[in-house]
Amino acid sequence: MASQEYLEKMQLRQNYRNLWHTDLMSTIQRDPPYCCFAFFCGPCASYLLRKRALYNDMSRYTCCAGYMPCSGKCGESKCPEFCLCTEVFLCFGNSVASTRFLLQDEFNIQTTQCDNCIIGFMFCLQQIACIFSIVALIVGSDEIQEASQLLNCLADMVYCTVCACMQTQHKVEMDKRDGMFGPQPMAVPPVQQMSRIDQPIPPAAGYPPAAYGQPYPPQVPGYPAQGYPPAAYPPAQYPPASYPPAYPPGPPPGCPPSGYPK
Repeated sequence: MASQEYLEKMQLRQNYRNLWHTDLMSTIQRDPPYCCFAFFCGPCASYLLRKRALYNDMSRYTCCAGYMPCSGKCGESKCPEFCLCTEVFLCFGNSVASTRFLLQDEFNIQTTQCDNCIIGFMFCLQQIACIFSIVALIVGSDEIQEASQLLNCLADMVYCTVCACMQTQHKVEMDKRDGMFGPQPMAVPPVQQMSRIDQPIPPAAGYPPAAYGQPYPPQVPGYPAQGYPPAAYPPAQYPPASYPPAYPPGPPPGCPPSGYPK
């Protein structure tokens, strides 16, 4: 039942509309110092990012952010800091993935096809290295043993690099959430006033209301022009006495013509 719920959550994330603020390929250029910090000290970065994702409220902490069967069963409520330290050191991969899922579900973020390919390549390389190690252990060939060691080394390098890029991606996304790139996109909008019938004057919209008794702005020099309007305006006897013209009281003679039916 729980696995079916997790599968439905994974399918739901594919329909999210928002994207990460930066993709995995651009994280090194976006924040090189933090990417190096996440590469050389991944558990420390994972601890700080999870705590920041929870808005520094450790009372909300659950092991693996509630995405694993062990979540809520490890005594997190008694000592959340110690449990988080244990998670990031003993289950480092799950801690990074849980923080990622937490941010995706909070902001409706989907992972791009390019990011999925990078993460999938990391997992496939680890599986191939594991298979080569098993084959080398069974066969006992020195050549296969050396190949498995090279694959393990390469898989570990790719794993550490991708995890560092993922954690940098999470950090940049939370920088965006906290308004470090400008106005906070998730901030609560200010209270808006609505004009009511009992208000004689509607409230000001977007402009500060004028202070009571504020003087009028000074007139522009030379406006209106001197001598305007002219003193003889309007002219005398306007309109003329013959306007409108007088009409005769009755119809003109010969109207209607003779023979017109009455």
